[in-house]
Amino acid sequence: MASIPSEQPNWALQISPYMWAAGLNGDISPFRRGPTIGVEKSFSDVLDNLNFGGFVNVWGRYGRFVFSGDIMYVDTTDSHGVGPLPPFRLPGGIVLPAGTRGDATVDTKQFTATLQGGYRVVDRPGFTLDALAGARFWHISNDVMLTLGLGGSSVTRSYGESFGWVDPVVGARAFFPVTEKLSLQAQVDIGGFDAGSKLTWSALATVNYTFSDRVSASAGYKVLDVHYDRGGHVYDARLSGPVLGMTYRF
Repeated sequence: MASIPSEQPNWALQISPYMWAAGLNGDISPFRRGPTIGVEKSFSDVLDNLNFGGFVNVWGRYGRFVFSGDIMYVDTTDSHGVGPLPPFRLPGGIVLPAGTRGDATVDTKQFTATLQGGYRVVDRPGFTLDALAGARFWHISNDVMLTLGLGGSSVTRSYGESFGWVDPVVGARAFFPVTEKLSLQAQVDIGGFDAGSKLTWSALATVNYTFSDRVSASAGYKVLDVHYDRGGHVYDARLSGPVLGMTYRF
């Protein structure tokens, strides 16, 4: 995740796969106009439910023009009790009365990609600053199995649904060499502005250590926050936790 110092050649490209020990906190509706579920999970809770997760950061520069990309994919399966629920209609036409309780298993796949381009507004040996603008793409898919008590018996229904949106974002990225091998980096962005979500923002700060001209390691902390409530879908969530990554430079 560490940028190339300004004294490097006129072009640069690097790829940084990383691990993100993120916890989750927020309110989520797994399907359109369904009940909104409050979620508060530590990283260990998320890890228990994790089927697969992948994270990669890409950064490039040509002269003063820069590119930043961050891609994440997470697949989780979560089972928990639900209720008492407000009255609502299940797929298939069954109307559940208020106070219904039951169990739910939710298989969630989330893909998020933040792509930004920009310009290096400050380019000094001891400090660089990039101004960025672009978009954050979201796609969330939920497969839900509900088993609900209904009049002394139970009813089970399975339902799959996906939704997505695009948020415009603006941001900045700063890089501070501390020594020849040690550096600090910070990147922030904010967006949404009711074009997709009401608001989204992210922040990443890392300490970086360079092993060679091509390889470095980074450790830090990342937060990704979004407030989406549109068309009966709710995804109001914050993911936050430490990150650990390796960077390979071309």
